Amino acid sequence: LVAALESSNEPISTENVVAYIKGSEKPEEYLVISSHLDHIGVSKDGSINNGADDDGSGSVALLEIAEAFQTAVEAGQRPKRSVVFLHVTGEEKGLLGSRYYTDYDPIFPLEKTVANLNIDMIGRIDPNREGDRNYVYLIGSDKLSSDLHELSEAINEKYTNIALDYTYNDENDPNRFYYRSDHYNFAKNNIPIIFYFNGTHEDYHRPGDTPDKINYDLLTNRTKLVFHTAWAVANRNERVAVDKVSK
Repeated sequence: LVAALESSNEPISTENVVAYIKGSEKPEEYLVISSHLDHIGVSKDGSINNGADDDGSGSVALLEIAEAFQTAVEAGQRPKRSVVFLHVTGEEKGLLGSRYYTDYDPIFPLEKTVANLNIDMIGRIDPNREGDRNYVYLIGSDKLSSDLHELSEAINEKYTNIALDYTYNDENDPNRFYYRSDHYNFAKNNIPIIFYFNGTHEDYHRPGDTPDKINYDLLTNRTKLVFHTAWAVANRNERVAVDKVSK
């Protein structure tokens, strides 16, 4: 049996989109908030994969958080640390945009980057959580920094009261979600991270991932959690402590 295979490569150009707000007291320290702007595109049968949750939800959250920070600046409340809004490309092709940022062209020094809060799919409900919809999966918050983990818990209790589910934070999770979104490229550089995630669903990487299926109340509350956490990280006196070793 002989099989003949043909393959071809086509170079493409794509970009990360970055904005930042300069800090008032510690401008040389940076908090990075990220989401990815790409999706998987058009299927072979011509169906359009819309990506409303993956990662339209994270993209909208990132823009809203950026607007909230800018509103604070205009009201005279500039964050102490600089805040970077990193909208990365190429996530679906292997975390390429975030890897380019961390490995080849970090706009801001990684050693001065205090944390990364990564938002990837926060607009839907995991079928396993249908009976308790006010939740979000947190992944990685305690991997490098118990300080960040404890801050995250306290902020949630104070402002949003979401059920923080650590199911996929398990070292033995067969899905290996910790390694599958853009935060990982920061974590491998010993930068504390939190990955905010609603879990997968029947429309994951399918044309059915459309805006009408987004749970906008959940998207709003989860976005508020990220914002309040970001505000706390950016404004505390000491940078988030790294007290664990990345694996």
